[in-house]
Amino acid sequence: MPPEYYQLLEEIQANDFVLVELNLYLDTHPNDYEAIQQYNELSKKTMQLKMDFEKQFGPLMHFGKSFSDYPWNWKDTPWPWQV
Repeated sequence: MPPEYYQLLEEIQANDFVLVELNLYLDTHPNDYEAIQQYNELSKKTMQLKMDFEKQFGPLMHFGKSFSDYPWNWKDTPWPWQV
């Protein structure tokens, strides 16, 4: 796989980690406006990163959360969880 594959996947994983942490924080601090803004901005950025990744390298998520090109490209490896 090209270096861009790993760079983009690592950025997605880092953003997802921060989103989980912000989610947990906001569960106990629901009125923290700045944290909510950060969560929403990062969520939007992460969605764009995932769309960019899928356009270049194929689907990231299963069960209807990612589209497939034609022909069905879920058979293509490596899958993101394998790297």
